Amino acid sequence: MRIRRVVTTRAGGVSRPPFDSFNLGAGVGDDPEAVAANRKRLADELGLAPDRLVWMEQVHGRNAVIVEGPREGAVPVTDALVTAVPGLALVALVADCVPVLLADPDAGVVGAVHAGRVGARVGVVPAALGAMREAGADIGRVEVLLGPAVCGECYEVPATMQADVEKHLPGSACRTRKGTAGLDLRAGLWRQLADAGVARIGIDPRCTVEDETLFSHRRNKTTGRLAALTWVDRDGGR
Repeated sequence: MRIRRVVTTRAGGVSRPPFDSFNLGAGVGDDPEAVAANRKRLADELGLAPDRLVWMEQVHGRNAVIVEGPREGAVPVTDALVTAVPGLALVALVADCVPVLLADPDAGVVGAVHAGRVGARVGVVPAALGAMREAGADIGRVEVLLGPAVCGECYEVPATMQADVEKHLPGSACRTRKGTAGLDLRAGLWRQLADAGVARIGIDPRCTVEDETLFSHRRNKTTGRLAALTWVDRDGGR
């Protein structure tokens, strides 16, 4: 089966500043009609019906839900979605947090995770791996993409917070460009995934703070959200 992965940028939508222009996040202060238009445009560009995109009510937790069909609205109170249904695209919204896209191509199982500092610390990615296994995936076959996020050189945190996250997500502690305590969540998640038995892990190196083609809450405060999506192409082969 062919696995599809897409990460959007700020360009190509109808939202006005400061959400300009392809904001896909509801609940960030943007005009709901603009968000709806952007979401429809996304579905059209992907060749999917709008109801084939599954959204989350992201809460920085570790709840993982297996989705078996289209949903009327966002899946409530969850930060990880998994499905084995072809043509059903799972969406994670971010603006500095790490979007994690998972797939077992042989089993036809995919997952999308919103992993911010809090969610990564409390284990949202291991929860997603557990749901992947429950849906039929073999962790040894799982492929992962860690999408664009704030980089360690830009993510300054208090030393006590750094130590706390490092305790729960080893490998995440780093130094910022200024030489202060920082966090590299993608580095910590890479180690966590490798320790769990995931052998194929890719990283999109873009930093959301540094790359102005991407949304960044740390850079702009009030801003939109980009989407990272994955699905099994029901018409595609391996």
